[in-house]
Amino acid sequence: MTIRPAAPRDTTIIADYNIRLAWETERLALPPATIQAGVAALLEDHTKGLYFVAETDAEPGMTAADLEVLGQLMITYEWSDWRNGMIWWIQSVYVRESARGQGIFKALFRHVEDLARAETGVCALRLYMEQDNATARRAYENLGMHQTHYQVFEYDLRG
Repeated sequence: MTIRPAAPRDTTIIADYNIRLAWETERLALPPATIQAGVAALLEDHTKGLYFVAETDAEPGMTAADLEVLGQLMITYEWSDWRNGMIWWIQSVYVRESARGQGIFKALFRHVEDLARAETGVCALRLYMEQDNATARRAYENLGMHQTHYQVFEYDLRG
């Protein structure tokens, strides 16, 4: 398996995985055109964030089109004036069902952790999850993450 930054050629599979993620975790049906446009916008503008994908290793004679994306993870940024540092938010975590239990998320997480440690000024990695997702909770805790005392609130400006 190889971890790499996502490229525009990954837009369709990332959008598909995001749609699957929303359905599996929240039974939320996301509009494909909106998701496709949102993924494309981030891939075109890294100030919005970064996607990383885990894909099968290449074998002799294979092209990029032959490789399969097994999982994904997105990073967005939040400045913390309290810590005088950047918090990287882990979002859009998805591992293809047939690849689960093989360490895909752990590899993606460790890759991002290594990048964050190499950046001077990144002070924390954070994520939020659907509160009843016990499988995700165990995975995050097994990586050394802990639940904070914060709760997330939202005010939707679009409706």
